[in-house]
Amino acid sequence: MGLLDNVLGGLGDDAAGGLSDLLKGQGGVGGLVEKFGQNGLGDVAASWIGKGGNAGISAEQIASVLGSGPIADFAAKLGISPEQASETLAGLLPEAVDRLTPNGSAEGADDLLGGLLNNLPGGIGGALGGLFKR
Repeated sequence: MGLLDNVLGGLGDDAAGGLSDLLKGQGGVGGLVEKFGQNGLGDVAASWIGKGGNAGISAEQIASVLGSGPIADFAAKLGISPEQASETLAGLLPEAVDRLTPNGSAEGADDLLGGLLNNLPGGIGGALGGLFKR
């Protein structure tokens, strides 16, 4: 079971929707990768799509690339602080993008966003249930 499964294990449908909304708001996987490239982190995002290991990213880098608005929206959806949302996304985005791009290409990844985390390999949809439950 991957980090994404473990972390999302308790987030529920709000997290699945929040992550899907966040990716859609960035223009899908392709838009997200482009945004990372514009911020000097294209190689990091490319590693998530490629078939090798996923490069890590810090909460600060996530906040810098995505901006405070999308982070705040994601945080509000989950009922957590923006800082915690950035940390969570730093752990989730690499694996989420990796799973959305199983063939090592961003092509077709956005087709999975409608059912993000419910239809991905590894059972992520059912795994979105308990990390932040009180």
